[in-house]
Amino acid sequence: MPKRSNSQPETARRRGLGPTAWTFLGLGIGAAAGSAVAGVIGGLATLFAREVVTPAKEPLEDIDILAVIQTAHGLEVVLPVTEESVKPGTYSLWFDGDRGHARLGEVTKRGVDGTLQRSIITVDKGELSKAKRGRIGGSVYLLPSDVGLEYQDVEVPVSAGKAPAWLIPGTTRQDTWAIMVHGRGTRRLETLRALPTAHAAGMTSLIVSYRNDGEAPDVNNGRYGLGTTEWRDIDSAMAYAIEHGARDIVLFGWSMGGSITLQVADRSQHRTRIQALVLDGPAVNWFDILDHQAKLNKIPYVSGRLGTWLLSHPFGKRITGLTAPLDLRALDWVARAEELRVPTLILHSEDDDFVPFASSAALAAKNPRVVELVRFRTAGHVREWNVDPTRWEDTVANWLESVFTAPVPGMVPAAK
Repeated sequence: MPKRSNSQPETARRRGLGPTAWTFLGLGIGAAAGSAVAGVIGGLATLFAREVVTPAKEPLEDIDILAVIQTAHGLEVVLPVTEESVKPGTYSLWFDGDRGHARLGEVTKRGVDGTLQRSIITVDKGELSKAKRGRIGGSVYLLPSDVGLEYQDVEVPVSAGKAPAWLIPGTTRQDTWAIMVHGRGTRRLETLRALPTAHAAGMTSLIVSYRNDGEAPDVNNGRYGLGTTEWRDIDSAMAYAIEHGARDIVLFGWSMGGSITLQVADRSQHRTRIQALVLDGPAVNWFDILDHQAKLNKIPYVSGRLGTWLLSHPFGKRITGLTAPLDLRALDWVARAEELRVPTLILHSEDDDFVPFASSAALAAKNPRVVELVRFRTAGHVREWNVDPTRWEDTVANWLESVFTAPVPGMVPAAK
């Protein structure tokens, strides 16, 4: 993979292709149309750019389910030892094309043959004993009732129709609403892990869907906007909350949901209602994420840079399927750190393999008066709760209480 030039300015490296790279590529690889190398570079860039903004149609089942056995402690599943399967904590095991779901507890036994056993807390749906392949996930609950809370199915009016949501009544702080925003490639059930904490704080909770997530209406050719478009649906959710009695709002966001909530705090007509942000493994700088993902997937540097350019330039619309280019600068909250004025808690694992931890650390370092960063280890991407739910819940509960009882004067988004 080509290495970055130390002499290339940082802004050029992070924002897109520089003049030298464009000379080599021939402004769209036109001048090198006959070159096999240029074809490979352009092809990888195209695939990379499309992958970033296109929701996956089928879940990837990447782990063998070797057996389900009865032990003295109850049912257990036998899995191969992988980086994911060996992690401590509680997880989901999806199978049968996500039509089946089980909740897994801790590892109970690790064999010398490269396998391990995990306890099965419950099988929510499907026949796990017949499954051959599956995937491990962080969304351990399917409905608010799984955490013992009553809820209503409601619909939030959005630009393209109605977005389904779950509404959970509050107690001591009913007029403070927690609006929970899931991440890329998941659905609203991802956020249920935080519901008991929000409920214990007395807040009303609204767990929402948004455009192109498989539940809310599709918009913009079904492509992700990485936060630049989705925030409008969360703005609509805030309007719904205010119409139904919300005085203040706390936004929770996971991964791309963090990017979305930051846009809401910056651009929403209701932004002065936002009392706090709670972000888990948030996407605070898409330049760094795209760089990281290109390296992780062994995409050549030039292809990764070209892919980023395709996402952010009008020319790329024909290739990516986007209806408008993405303003990646608006999503760079490391560069915009001083513009963030809402008290923000970030929970992020240092070994996150999707969203670089360094971006969260840089944001917190640049604006420590507003942003508090809590480090986790061994959790990977947005599974901090799964690895250590007690620490996650206590951290969020204590921080929220400090915001509720002693808010910092003047920390509201600046008027546009």
